[in-house]
Amino acid sequence: MGLRKFKPTTPGQRFKLISDFEEITTSTPEKSLLVGKLRTGGRNSRGKMTMRYIGGGHKKKYRLIDFKRDKDGVPAKVKTIEYDPNRSARIALVYYADGEKRYIIAPNGIQVGQTIMSGEKATPEVGNSLLLKNIPLGSVVHNVELKPGQGAKMARSAGSYAQLTSREGKYAVLKLPSGETRMVLVTCKATIGSVSNPDNMHVMSGKAGRNRWLGRRPRTRGTVMNPVDHPMGGGEGRASGGHPRSRKGLPAKGFKTRNKKKQSSKLILERKKK
Repeated sequence: MGLRKFKPTTPGQRFKLISDFEEITTSTPEKSLLVGKLRTGGRNSRGKMTMRYIGGGHKKKYRLIDFKRDKDGVPAKVKTIEYDPNRSARIALVYYADGEKRYIIAPNGIQVGQTIMSGEKATPEVGNSLLLKNIPLGSVVHNVELKPGQGAKMARSAGSYAQLTSREGKYAVLKLPSGETRMVLVTCKATIGSVSNPDNMHVMSGKAGRNRWLGRRPRTRGTVMNPVDHPMGGGEGRASGGHPRSRKGLPAKGFKTRNKKKQSSKLILERKKK
C-alpha cells in the first residue's frame, strides 16, 4: 500500500497523488454480494434540491459488508482484496468453510489465503473478531460495536483504529486517535488490527474533474454570496465575511454542537483534543 506520484505532463498531474492499488487482487466484484444504489442528486421526492453541491459522478453498486461478524466458530479463507467505491478502506472477500461468501473491511496487512475466524475460539490475530473481554490489553482494534450484536459502528474508515487500554467491570476503555477515551461494553465485538489503506489521508485529486467523478459539485463560498443567502455574505469589495458561520448562522470554529443531554456522554471519559 503506497502512493503514486506523476510526472507533470499536464496541469492536472502536477499535484496529483493517488493510491497505487498494489494490494488489489481483482477488479471483478462478487455478483451475489452486490445491490443497486440509487443517486438522488440532492433532490427529494418532489424534485426539489434539499442538499446542495451533490450530483453527477460515476455509477456505483453497493457491496454488502458483514459488520456483525456473527458467524462464530467457522473458519474463513481470504479469497480476494478489492476496491470499494463506497468507502475509503479496502474490502476482502472471504469464503467460509460451509461455502458462504461475505465481504469484510480488510485489515491492514491481511493477505490472500489467510484464515480468519470470529467468536470465542478465535485467537487475537489480525482479522479475527472477538469480544472485547477476550482481547489482550494494549491491542489495536477496529470495527468496534457500540451495542452488543448491533454491528461495527466505530473505527471503520481507512487507516483508523482504537486501542484497548483497560477494563473496568463490565466496560472496556478504548483510546481513539482523536485523543478521546470512551467506555464500551466488554460484550461488544471488535476486530484485531487497524483498517487497510492508511495512506488515503495523503491522497490529492490534482484537478476539479476527479471530484466531479465522485459526485461532488463545486461548492460556493459564503463570503461571495449576498447577505440574504449567507450570514457571511455582502459588504463592499472583498469583505472578510466576519465571524465564520454556517449557512444557518451557527459558529463554525470552536462552537460545541453536541447535545448536552446525549445518553452516551456518560461513557466518554475524556473528550477529543482540540
